[in-house]
Formats: sequence, structure tokens, C-alpha cells
Amino acid sequence: MSGTVKSEVISWVKTIVLAAVLAGLVNSFIIVNAQVPTGSMENTIMTGDRIVALRTSYWFDSPQRGDVVIFHFPDDPTGKTLYVKRVIGVPGDTVQVRDGQVLLNGQVQEEPYIREVTRGEYGPYVVPEGCYFMMGDNRNSSLDSRFWENKFVEKDQILGKVVMRYYQGVKRIS
Repeated sequence: MSGTVKSEVISWVKTIVLAAVLAGLVNSFIIVNAQVPTGSMENTIMTGDRIVALRTSYWFDSPQRGDVVIFHFPDDPTGKTLYVKRVIGVPGDTVQVRDGQVLLNGQVQEEPYIREVTRGEYGPYVVPEGCYFMMGDNRNSSLDSRFWENKFVEKDQILGKVVMRYYQGVKRIS
């Protein structure tokens, strides 16, 4: 191999290695890249959609009611299962579902993102300090805080705020 060809190959290898290292760092410290496996967040996020969450969103701020977040499922002792849900209750809130509506601190919530009336009566749940109460937008098909053994997600379990959907999965026709 001539010196010019060898130099060109080495240059390409360096570029590829640098790109791989940078992609790994971005994925580890800046973003969370995930595919949504269920319909628990329909119609906001559909089954099969690929989403990006920013890990930096809560470095200097706290999750707010209405944020859609990716977090470690609190009932998985391995910490490997990731969920995506909407923040409904923040520390100190009382959350209850009654007559098909979510009540937050006794007040009915406007929730234009849900697709149907929530079946069942749940709560009241008082959200502890440093924790959050999560629900899916497709309430009647969502395994969320209402059903978990550990009802609340601690702030350090939240990986990031969903900021973008970059691939739409196949939508069902119903």
C-alpha cells in the first residue's frame, strides 16, 4: 500500500472512531433515544414511534405538570425498563380520579390530550417530596402510577423530557 492510500485509510478510521465516540457521549449524557412499544400515550405518541428526550431538561429545573417524560419504571428492581408517561402530580399535590376526570388538589383538570373518559375511581394519592405521579394519555390502556406497587417516580429516575418524535410508527385504522 502506498503512503497516500495508507494515510487516507487512517484518516477515515479516525473519523469513524471519533463519530462513534461522540454519538456514544451524546446518547449517554445529552439525549435519550427510545421506541414506544405500547399505546399507553396515544394519541400524543403512537405505538412504534421513535422519540428523543433531553437529559439536560431537569439539570437546573424540575419536571412540571403536563411534561411528557422518559423514566425508569419504579417497580423494576433492575432499573432497565423505561416508560414514557405524562407528569400529572408534582410534590405536594393530591391526585384523584373521580367521575371520569382527574382532580388535582380538588380541581378538575383540563386535559385536551386524552382520548376518552377515564374509567374507574382512583386515589386520592398525595405525591411525596421529590416524587411525581405519572399517567398515560390513553388512560384506559395505560399501566401507570394508579396501578404500580411504587406509585411515584423519584426525580432521579426521570431521564429526560420528550422533545421530539422523529419517526412515526404505523398507525392503526379503527
